[in-house]
Amino acid sequence: MTGFLTEDDLAALQPADEAMFPSPIPTQVIASDEFWPMPQNDRQKRVEARIKAMADEIAPKQGMTRRRYLQTAAGMAAAFLAMNEEYGPLYGVSRAEAQTPGAAEARAATLADQFIMDVHTHFLRPDTRLMTFVEARRNVGRAGWNPQIKVEEQTIQSLMEANWFKEMFLDSDTKVALISGAPSEDPRDWFLTNDMKFDARKRVNDAAGGTRRVLSHGIFTPGQPGWMEEVERCITELNVDSFKGYTVGDNTNKHLAQHPWRMDDERLMYPFYERILRAGKGIVCVHKGLYPQQVTDRFPHLLPFAGVDDVGKAAKDWPQIKFVIYHSAYRWTGGGGAGTGVEQFARTGRVDWTTDLAEIPSKYGVTNVYGDLGQIFAQTTVIEPGLCAALMGTLIRGLGADHVVWGTDAVWTGSPQWQIEALRRLEIPEAMQRQHGFAPLGDADGPVKRMIFGETSARMYNYQRRADLQHDNVAKAKAEYAARGGERSNLAYGYVIRNPGLETIVS
Repeated sequence: MTGFLTEDDLAALQPADEAMFPSPIPTQVIASDEFWPMPQNDRQKRVEARIKAMADEIAPKQGMTRRRYLQTAAGMAAAFLAMNEEYGPLYGVSRAEAQTPGAAEARAATLADQFIMDVHTHFLRPDTRLMTFVEARRNVGRAGWNPQIKVEEQTIQSLMEANWFKEMFLDSDTKVALISGAPSEDPRDWFLTNDMKFDARKRVNDAAGGTRRVLSHGIFTPGQPGWMEEVERCITELNVDSFKGYTVGDNTNKHLAQHPWRMDDERLMYPFYERILRAGKGIVCVHKGLYPQQVTDRFPHLLPFAGVDDVGKAAKDWPQIKFVIYHSAYRWTGGGGAGTGVEQFARTGRVDWTTDLAEIPSKYGVTNVYGDLGQIFAQTTVIEPGLCAALMGTLIRGLGADHVVWGTDAVWTGSPQWQIEALRRLEIPEAMQRQHGFAPLGDADGPVKRMIFGETSARMYNYQRRADLQHDNVAKAKAEYAARGGERSNLAYGYVIRNPGLETIVS
């Protein structure tokens, strides 16, 4: 077992596909093997009941089964209506979108050309040993993150390059994707080697006809033998688009982690910063957060490396480098503490460690710190959309709207279209804006959301010739896919707590 959960833990859990309702947007947080899942709370249960009731009412009128209706844009609109009914008017959605045939599809068509650059995506290598991801995707898919999933067909291939391409480019409005990865002390457990990411980038971009559809990370591993030699190779041979590292060291096999590091370690890290700047590679992405109390208790020795107290000094000392903090350092993931984030913000107006990240520019006088959304958006949208709005407000207030970038952590969370729709529709309530000094997020294609979805990352990565994407081979493939009636397969992964009395929904 390579993740946080032991075999005994897993025996107490149930595949979500055996228990969960296939909603267009999740009605429960599903855990990977990194943390214990949180039970579906009462509010999530009410949202699920509302979605079912609307689908049962509307689907027959449109000549559809409930399942098929929930696979449509109208079904997704119904899900956001249900969220608003429970949590308040957080999402811009009309009842006409859910009830009127073609209304939701017409709205979607007006936004289909929006420039969306996802700087946080994953898939697994062909010889991976990380087989828990297969069952994980089955579970979350059946939980409703991705309602059109044919769960019985899911294999490790669902987590490979071909399905990643389908989910990113055919099943969502994503225009450009950056392939990331994660290292391990055991070379067999790297998600992808740096060469594999390089090869995938070349394959897709060549097949696209020369457009720059895919970017790739160079994973760096400070302290591991030969790590600076690999950095040099990433620069000179692989020409990576940016670098990414994990300060806890081995995030996949935390029990093996021997090389945690700090961003402000002058002896270890500053020669690295100097080298990449000389090479014109001034973007450093760093995984932070996702470290609830449950994980802290098991791996306390890595806690000093998981937060953001090392970001400010590094950013101040290296103003030419853009430091992108992945997941915006959100700590309270999953059942190990998801509710803590809600309680913490309600009590103090702060959330570990995202508020700390947002305060770095003012405390250190820097403008080179950015927040990637990743799991902070995916998870809080499901757990408590009000918290999601609060965290978006916190990041924009502290970092600036032009320093928050779009990343989804797909394919772990499946095709990112539901997340794209959630941000397009999300607004910070006016009362919350007044109380905390948050600015509104604005329209789906307004300036704030355009910056987050892609404008900032396009500037950061010097992305030009966007117009070429409208006519390249990927655009043609997507048009042909849609003409054939292609269906989005929003696959994802996870576990829920075993409950023999829980109803299994199959229709």
